[in-house]
Amino acid sequence: MLSQLTVSNFAIVKFLELDFNAGMTSITGETGAGKSIAIDALGLCLGSRAEAGMVRPDAERADLSACFDISAIPAACAWLQQNELNDTDHCIVRRTISAEGRSRAWINGHPVPLAQLKGLGELLVSVHGQHAHHSMLHSEVQLDLLDQYAGHHNLLNACQKSYLSWKQIDRQIQQLQQQQAQRQARSQLLEYQVQELDEFGLQIDEFEQIESEHKRLANCGTLLEQSQRAIYLLSEGEDNSVQSLLQQAISEVEALHSDDPAFAESLAMLHEGMIQIQESSNEIEHYRASLEMDPERFNELEQRMSRAMTLARKHQVNANQLAEHHQALADELAQLSDSDSQLEELQQQRSLCVEQLQQHSSKLHKSRCRFAKELNKLVTANLKELAMPHAKFEIEVGYIDEQLSPQGSDKVQFLVTTNPGQPLQPIAKTASGGELSRIGLAIQVITARKVATPTLIFDEVDVGISGPTAAVVGKMLRQLGQSTQVFCVTHLPQVAGNGHNHMFVSKQSTGRSTETHMVALQLQQRIDELARLLGGDTITENTKANAQELLIQ
Repeated sequence: MLSQLTVSNFAIVKFLELDFNAGMTSITGETGAGKSIAIDALGLCLGSRAEAGMVRPDAERADLSACFDISAIPAACAWLQQNELNDTDHCIVRRTISAEGRSRAWINGHPVPLAQLKGLGELLVSVHGQHAHHSMLHSEVQLDLLDQYAGHHNLLNACQKSYLSWKQIDRQIQQLQQQQAQRQARSQLLEYQVQELDEFGLQIDEFEQIESEHKRLANCGTLLEQSQRAIYLLSEGEDNSVQSLLQQAISEVEALHSDDPAFAESLAMLHEGMIQIQESSNEIEHYRASLEMDPERFNELEQRMSRAMTLARKHQVNANQLAEHHQALADELAQLSDSDSQLEELQQQRSLCVEQLQQHSSKLHKSRCRFAKELNKLVTANLKELAMPHAKFEIEVGYIDEQLSPQGSDKVQFLVTTNPGQPLQPIAKTASGGELSRIGLAIQVITARKVATPTLIFDEVDVGISGPTAAVVGKMLRQLGQSTQVFCVTHLPQVAGNGHNHMFVSKQSTGRSTETHMVALQLQQRIDELARLLGGDTITENTKANAQELLIQ
């Protein structure tokens, strides 16, 4: 429930601080006084579009804040908890607009983006404007009104989720299909390339091994000669080999060691050196023995190296990278081959999404038909009270099999007949301006009862209505105010008199500046205001008496 609204430097308002109560609050005032100014300010508090022209002339900024009692609004409490915005029994929203048109917003003292402000506002206030009955001529608005009355939030969410999934998968399928020709050409090229490389069968690191063995066989004679010479120098020379010379040195050091133990470490190193020279000589001997001239193997290696380098040039890679390149091409070919199975899988998923969407749409259709019958009776009954005794209202719900949309597969049309014997026809063709206003008002009042929003605003929705019909409208709104907070901007005394509370809007001008004021009326002030609405500038005892009769206490 809205408990307080503070407005500073907004349009022609210099400063307003208003306290509100539960029930129905009538808002009246002279023509041009700005009766909707508080509603416009509240709309800005809850995320409406801001413009620089909304700031009062010569002011730096407009400042608007609204306080709501949310102790009985679990949805708003849960929203504040989810967004970590100080969940308490009261919620304060604030909006500032600079003279340049920049705006900032806060919820419970925390700066927030405009989207969050709008998200919270939808849980707190619902506005029914004076032109709502004109928008009601559109099929999508009619569908939305039926869904609001039926409370289809969960079903519509499920339908929208399935629809979005279907669209996303459908886009993926279209992309795959568009790429299919390119994939086929690429796949044919890869099949040829991979088959050629498969036949060659070069393994990872094999080229390096071939290259090393080829080099060794190409230099076999030189290697034999050099290894033999090394062995001779190490061990086979009789007097001048490394081993024989080292042995002589060991004998000398052993003699020194016998006279002086200080040579122990040097002697140990010489013995270790002898062992390493012997092992090295043995290794070289083993290598020399393994060397064997093999022209056939050499030719085989040379042909494989040549083929590897030819394929490497063809694929524009180094020969030692050919095996990895082969693997990469094979992986790409496998991936392209998998795209067909991926397409088939996506098509199955799309069919499943369509099936789910159709199931949700079918549930929506059945529910809409059921609630349409219920709403038909209620609107028809209200129209009889609104001086349309022969009117009959009916909602036509048509199911379109091939239609897939986030709102289901229904097309809704409001039909009405206002005279006996006339067939039901779309309201755009049948209803006059006044009749359309009454039909729109009847639907808005009925749907408002079903909407969980705790504060409802009716902004001059009674345009085109007068006399006894206006009294019925006032009674309807007052009944609505028994269960929720209702604000009604009106120019009709029959409506205003039904309010539990009454606010009066006035405008004062000094010639250089204009200010709008809004005050709560007490009992006698309410009678005077109702009398003004009845009689204009001339207020007599009779108009006051009539006003007192209109005032419902």
